[in-house]
Amino acid sequence: MSSIELTNIAKSWGDATALHAVNLHIEPGSFCVLLGPSGCGKSTTLRILAGLETASAGQVLIDGRDVTRLPPAERGIAMVFQNYALFPHLSVAENIGFGLSVRKTPAAESTRRLREVAALLGLETLLERKPAQLSGGQQQRVALGRALVAQAKVCLMDEPLSNLDAQLRQDMRRELRELQRQLGLTVVYVTHDQTEAMSMADQVVLLNRGRVEQAGMPRELYARPATTFAARFIGTPAMNLVALEAGRIAGSEVDLGLQAATLGVRPEAIALDPLGIPATVQSLEYLGADLVLRCAVGSQVLLVRTAGQHRAEPGDRVGLRWAPEEGHGFDAAGQRCH
Repeated sequence: MSSIELTNIAKSWGDATALHAVNLHIEPGSFCVLLGPSGCGKSTTLRILAGLETASAGQVLIDGRDVTRLPPAERGIAMVFQNYALFPHLSVAENIGFGLSVRKTPAAESTRRLREVAALLGLETLLERKPAQLSGGQQQRVALGRALVAQAKVCLMDEPLSNLDAQLRQDMRRELRELQRQLGLTVVYVTHDQTEAMSMADQVVLLNRGRVEQAGMPRELYARPATTFAARFIGTPAMNLVALEAGRIAGSEVDLGLQAATLGVRPEAIALDPLGIPATVQSLEYLGADLVLRCAVGSQVLLVRTAGQHRAEPGDRVGLRWAPEEGHGFDAAGQRCH
């Protein structure tokens, strides 16, 4: 197991800045997910960690060793890419063992490692096939096998499941997590998919415009978002963000007594109660187990996630209620204040 430390990592190209003094500590043997929208800096961070990009400033430590200026081959890492990067003319066995042959690993050792990894990933019967003869999930396992056979303690993954269909992605998420725990790998995983982040990570690092917006356990980001950006990015449907005017919901007489510029409340935290805050159903979305109501209060709109068997129609008058602890206050700059 290896720890990872990024200290004041910055990256600029001329006038364009991709990363602003990023600081990050990743525990040995943990699964860390770099999450954020396109252009937030997550892939740049991963490439700097891998040695594929050079940081403009800052330091990269792996297991306490300064690797900031070392080439990728000397960092003790393995990497799995989005497009698998398999050699089409080589067999599964040759693809998995390619790095070992380049490093001139003894034949007996290479064979032993190949068999162990193939058994671990369920590839024993596919070793003679070419990549074109494999499904997307099988190709992903081969790419992962090539990383595992190197016996690196740090594995970097750049959106490795994005080319798979929804069901296969779900299966592979579970497999990857089980493998990571079984092998004690330190994994840094890049994705824009919050479902992947929340279901797989020990630590989620949410990036926004080259800065760390919030870092912590998935439950922490969900339960106590540090900013309005984090509040909107984590959760499906996203957290409601309601403008307040002197403690009232904007455009209404509903006084919440909250000294904040914005109220955040999750759709699933809102209950329908005839004695609650008066609201009007504007539209609804039926999702089977759930029903999402779009409700107007004053000039603001709140989404309410309720049971799928609930009956409602646009124009219905309803009451909304939530527990005080479910309300999150944010200041005018979008920072958590309550």
